[in-house]
Amino acid sequence: MPRQKINLLGLDFDAMAAFFVEQGERPFRATQVIKWIHRHGVTDFDAMTDLGKSLRARLAEIAEIRLPEIIDHRTSQDGTRKWLLRLDPQNRVEMVLVGKGEAPATPSPLPRGGQFPPFTDV
Repeated sequence: MPRQKINLLGLDFDAMAAFFVEQGERPFRATQVIKWIHRHGVTDFDAMTDLGKSLRARLAEIAEIRLPEIIDHRTSQDGTRKWLLRLDPQNRVEMVLVGKGEAPATPSPLPRGGQFPPFTDV
């Protein structure tokens, strides 16, 4: 049975650095991959050109960059939006975008004033 690929988006910085050390690489590889994912929106290891070809090939075999699945989405009357994301079968994350009208939206880890019921039914 093939080994399940590790989702690099499910790792925080320290865990990703440890992952690269386990692969015989230097911890700074985590910074390189994080920049490709979060600054450039790259999810294909072959496009990460500051990584060597052999490392890119190895990453394609043992790792993946899998985006979270949107489980639920709600919008309040003031336009605040809330999502429940599934990172993997055991991990879920709530994300809130707070904004009014045409003003720039500000991400917030918590809903304003309890406008949303918690996602307990999912």
